[in-house]
Amino acid sequence: MRKVLPALTAAVLLAATGCAGSDAGSSGPIVVGSVNALSGAATFPESSQAAKAVFDAANAAGGVNGRRIDYKAIDDKGDPSAAAAAAREVVGGDSAVALVGSSSLIECEINEKYYEQQKILSMPGIGVDPACFSSANIAPVNVGPFHDMTLTLLYGTEVLKLDDVCALLEIAGNTLPAYQAAIGEWTKITGKKLKYVDSTVPYGGSDYTPYIVKARAAGCKAITVNPVEPDSIGQLKAAQAQGWTDVTWLLLTSVYSENYAKAISNAGAGVYVPAEFYPFTDATAPANQEWRDLMTKNKIPLTSFSQGGYLAAKYFLAVLREMKGDITRETVTKALREMKPISDPMVGTPYVFGPAQAHHDNTAGWPIKLATGTNKWELSARDWLRIPKP
Repeated sequence: MRKVLPALTAAVLLAATGCAGSDAGSSGPIVVGSVNALSGAATFPESSQAAKAVFDAANAAGGVNGRRIDYKAIDDKGDPSAAAAAAREVVGGDSAVALVGSSSLIECEINEKYYEQQKILSMPGIGVDPACFSSANIAPVNVGPFHDMTLTLLYGTEVLKLDDVCALLEIAGNTLPAYQAAIGEWTKITGKKLKYVDSTVPYGGSDYTPYIVKARAAGCKAITVNPVEPDSIGQLKAAQAQGWTDVTWLLLTSVYSENYAKAISNAGAGVYVPAEFYPFTDATAPANQEWRDLMTKNKIPLTSFSQGGYLAAKYFLAVLREMKGDITRETVTKALREMKPISDPMVGTPYVFGPAQAHHDNTAGWPIKLATGTNKWELSARDWLRIPKP
């Protein structure tokens, strides 16, 4: 990921050269797009698959005022140039009225200016990079990694009562200030500071032993990390190899999967994660029942990513069905700007697009735990954990 990010500037400049004014208004299909990492080093296919399943079900039930949704999920391959081209294909070429259910490591930063220029709004299922949460035209349905970090620190220090908490940060592109702000928010709320911070930890490292040795020597009793699954597995194995088995891991939703649980036999003093949506591993939860049934019917993996895509499409349809008159990019943008907040039991914070210049309003996670020797995620709370309002 580090290798592709220097090309962001060029791609953003390309974005500024696009043309504005496309419109999908007619009695024909309503074109809705998304830009996703469907191939490449890190892929997130479930979000757009879930959104498509929601739209397919709506079409089967008669569409929206008799018009079917024509959903187009374009692959950005994790590449800046491909991300810029994907946005132009669906926004300029296909005249989409909005983007719904996108999921990409880089797409927001690449295309935010283009979306502003084209006067089109995007509701990602999973927002990742900082631009997803700082643009007037992009409003993800998920919590995002930065609020995730504040939540996991709050749970560790205020609920688990952990002291001597440290951070190992994996930084890609311009994400360091956003993670520093997330840690700063925790400090502002609690008055506490981290014992040790290392922001040089690489993504995809071959050996995390040096970082683990330094953290242990610094006296860390708990560590917050923002890893992808393979990195976290490597870090926990490095700690185990050092005989460091009494450390608590305060991680992010990025490791919340059944495959990760199966791969972790020694979780130290426990792996804690704030699930961004109601925990999907709770198979009997009424909150997830409709999502679970639809994903199972369409053979889509039960993951947080598919929860995000499902909710993005569900919110979007709710707004469309309240609209009067023609459905065009202009009228959809107006409707999303003026929509009322929508509550859903799958999330702890109501969703609204609205007129704000930035959208980072989902501030609730459900604490879950992975204990040594269990290979299963367990609920660690009976309610949502929320970041206190200032």
